[in-house]
Amino acid sequence: MNTRPLVLLVEDDVLLARAYMAFLSRLPCPCEPAHVASAGEALTFIAERKPDLLLLDLLLPDMHGIELMRVLNERGLSCPTIVVTVENTAEVAVNAMQAGALDYLLKPLSPERLVTTVRNTLEGLDLKARLHDYEAVLPDAGYEGFIGASPVMRVLYRLIGNAAASDASVFITGESGTGKDVCAEAIHNRGRRADKPLIAINCAAIPRELMESELFGHLRGAFTGADRNRDGAITLANGGTLFFDEICELNLDLQAKLLRFVESRAYKPVGGSRELASDVRIICATNRDPLEEVQAGRFREDLYYRLYVVPIALPPLRDRHEDILLLARHFLDLFAQEEGKAFDGFSAHAEAELLAYPWPGNVRQLQNVIRRIVVMQSGGTVDALMLPAVPPEQASQASAGSGSHATQIRPLWEQERTLIERAIALCGGNVIEAAARLGISDSTIYRKRARWRTEGAEPGNGTFRVNG
Repeated sequence: MNTRPLVLLVEDDVLLARAYMAFLSRLPCPCEPAHVASAGEALTFIAERKPDLLLLDLLLPDMHGIELMRVLNERGLSCPTIVVTVENTAEVAVNAMQAGALDYLLKPLSPERLVTTVRNTLEGLDLKARLHDYEAVLPDAGYEGFIGASPVMRVLYRLIGNAAASDASVFITGESGTGKDVCAEAIHNRGRRADKPLIAINCAAIPRELMESELFGHLRGAFTGADRNRDGAITLANGGTLFFDEICELNLDLQAKLLRFVESRAYKPVGGSRELASDVRIICATNRDPLEEVQAGRFREDLYYRLYVVPIALPPLRDRHEDILLLARHFLDLFAQEEGKAFDGFSAHAEAELLAYPWPGNVRQLQNVIRRIVVMQSGGTVDALMLPAVPPEQASQASAGSGSHATQIRPLWEQERTLIERAIALCGGNVIEAAARLGISDSTIYRKRARWRTEGAEPGNGTFRVNG
């Protein structure tokens, strides 16, 4: 909110209204308070100038506050509302929340409670508005093979687009299963070399003694079994893109030869004496920390700085919590079509389990789990019982990782997020119902979810365990 937020108080008790107006003057970030004493006056006021926040008493002389909220909704004048009332019944509270109230405060109300609630609500609304504006300029949920609508993925789409516009070397990092090959293809397809070849070479899958020939090619007679000339990846990629997957697996001798090619774009096939030239754009990827590999002496520092020009870090699935169900539904539809089966989504319990699991194998693991379900089940709704389980010892290893026992202790906010997201899934996505069952206000959930999105908070580990 660029200007002072307008807070409208609807309260028929004049003395109480004066006290509340005085309380609002204590806000750290000043607001513009206004007061009306009836529902009719509120309707007139809001029709002329919509407030950023409405503080609403329910027992008004001309209309009940909940009815006022419904009228505002019908007229398209609804605004964020905090109910302040003496009516302390579960029925009234539920009705207020169903009508759209963000919070429900009981009289008598202390100055501290009012100020804190108004401040937190205004900050949450401001954060939500800024996040909406930010997301509006980012790409949509699908992008060149990626599936994801979370803020961190939309930022990634923008980074890929910027990198694609250049011929500079790109160094992709990320855990296994995060889509490094998809990222490389996206950069190539979005770039000026899209109509030329994209040649990928997996440095971890090719035997060391064959890697030089795979990369540079060889001439007939260069070694036993070389019965003809053979072009290598560098030749085949001429004019296009050369993608080194798991670049940190390349041995040091070949790193030296690759460095020379990167610097000069000249190379010699194995067994050859004449230098050849190739114009390629280089993209690298690794699931390791490349700088740690340099410091450990396993990766040449000079090659690292030649290749590490445009870094792109792919987020693990646990950092894009909002995308888990989006991906699961996409894979379910895709594999069901491939297998000729009919599935109609996931049950609330299944979705809750999917959200609670930390997915150490990332998108690839989720993909394998959904494919297994489609292959093994006949169709219908995917229930939690259909999700594959792993033995407890494997589950603990997945959650603990390779660190000490201390790594199993997760921050409180992380466990809180898991609990809240699981409750929402079990309530079929109904935030109000989930809030009521958790004993908190739905405004608290909205505020926390907005903060998690902007801060990139991680979900915690759940009880669902799969090995995919």
